[in-house]
Amino acid sequence: MLDVVPTTTGVLPDIVLQTQADAFEFINGDPLLASSLWVNIALAGFAILLFVYMGRNIESTRAQLVWVATLLVPLVSLSSYLALTSGLTAGFLEMPAGHALANEQVFSPWGRYLTWTFSTPMILVALGLLAGTDRAKLATAVTMDIGMCVTGLAAALTTSSYLLRWAFYVISCAFFVAVLYVLLVEWPADATAAGTADIFNTLKLLTVVLWLGYPILWALGSEGFALLDVAITSWGYSGLDILAKYVFAFLLLRWVAANEGTVADTTTASTGAAPADD
Repeated sequence: MLDVVPTTTGVLPDIVLQTQADAFEFINGDPLLASSLWVNIALAGFAILLFVYMGRNIESTRAQLVWVATLLVPLVSLSSYLALTSGLTAGFLEMPAGHALANEQVFSPWGRYLTWTFSTPMILVALGLLAGTDRAKLATAVTMDIGMCVTGLAAALTTSSYLLRWAFYVISCAFFVAVLYVLLVEWPADATAAGTADIFNTLKLLTVVLWLGYPILWALGSEGFALLDVAITSWGYSGLDILAKYVFAFLLLRWVAANEGTVADTTTASTGAAPADD
């Protein structure tokens, strides 16, 4: 086994690293990088216990659906961050010509995209249920979000062409614009009709502001222009995850638990459908 000594940039130009064990040693040999993952693991575990306790007395169907979607966010994150820390969903990629780190091996925690692919749709499901939106709008938001995450993964893993990396990045941002449109234009009116506008608007703004940080970090980090090193970028993503997932979920679940009757009586504004709860 090679002795892997992390660098401040996450770049290893002279040795070939391919195994899961190499990634594990690299991560845990860098205290700053490792802490960005372990802190999230600890907080995800705490959030799971807290959310189970907070939702223990929720009875109405719609409120329970919001709770389940909310609970899945830290559950997915815990699994994903464990996979990252173990090296299972991380590795080293040789950057293509044109990249600031061209022909050098760069550490890639690509498993983050799996986290977002499975957790961010749950955030949108919870928000959509809170707003009382219809299935078409909810499906639009969720599928656009999944498209955003998958093309973001493609941007991170493409090593054959620097131009194609940015092409996937632009496509991912286009999917993101569609998600923003639903959040900022479509759902606020539904939330007003459902009587949940106050909490929805707070969570909407929190989500939009924080989610905008992810593509910015991608562009500034080693995957994009390489202006930030791997450990700093990882802490940036982890900080955003903590706020956009656990803090968001806590605020949402606390409101739902205290206002279950409002959530249970929520109707789909555009169709006049009956409440989900019997």
